[in-house]
Amino acid sequence: MSEGPVLLIEEVAPHVVQVAFNRPAVRNAIDTATMVAMRDFFAPLEFTPGELRCIVLTGTGDKAFSAGGDLKERNGMSDAQWRLQHAIAEEGAKAIVDCPVPVIAAVNGVAFGGGCELALCCDFILAARHARFALPEVTRGIMPGGGGTQNLPRAVGERRAKQLILTGAPFSAEEALGWGMVNEVCEPAELMPRAYEVAAQIAGNAPIAVRQAKKAIHYGLQGDIHTGMLFEIQAYERMIPTEDRLEGVRAFNEKRKPDFRGL
Repeated sequence: MSEGPVLLIEEVAPHVVQVAFNRPAVRNAIDTATMVAMRDFFAPLEFTPGELRCIVLTGTGDKAFSAGGDLKERNGMSDAQWRLQHAIAEEGAKAIVDCPVPVIAAVNGVAFGGGCELALCCDFILAARHARFALPEVTRGIMPGGGGTQNLPRAVGERRAKQLILTGAPFSAEEALGWGMVNEVCEPAELMPRAYEVAAQIAGNAPIAVRQAKKAIHYGLQGDIHTGMLFEIQAYERMIPTEDRLEGVRAFNEKRKPDFRGL
């Protein structure tokens, strides 16, 4: 049993929340309780993001983001039990992908299996230099089931993703950076300050505009360029009647920082 909350959720800056896996004794392995907590935090945000403007997802400690699914808990599960537990994990992963609020993964150590998949579900990844990644599921008789077979090839290309998933081989933060999976590699002590800095930059922008831009990128990439451009215009139209659009123009002309309120 885990001691204390399996997720630590705290506001680290105005409109910015940090969500941290909190099972450091087992390298933040994801048990059923963690899956439920992840789903229950992220799922409501799809339609009610409230005042939240950016989320930083990380792990407690300096050794692991998350080592993936808790195989000790899974040992001896029946097919029905495994299927039910995995359904919760799928719901949590989908909730991150569908979250309108930008989610930054700050990978502070090992991100294997489901941990790697959840990082890939985020909008982008910042990683500590010592971080290591892997999708080793095929070495355990299963396969990635939290978006890994979809998100990894979208990040690194089909052929690279096939090699990584079919071998289950680990790879470094520097390799992930070179392949386009990781956006930045930081020294360990600089990772969280950098993640907070980027989150604050996002949170300082007009929240409706940020959410619409994220939506246009995500859904536009699912189709052809012409469909994507039509979707972009529809997303753009959402901002024309907003107070934030008026505030942005006023602030520019008055040479001051805008005060965006999400209205």
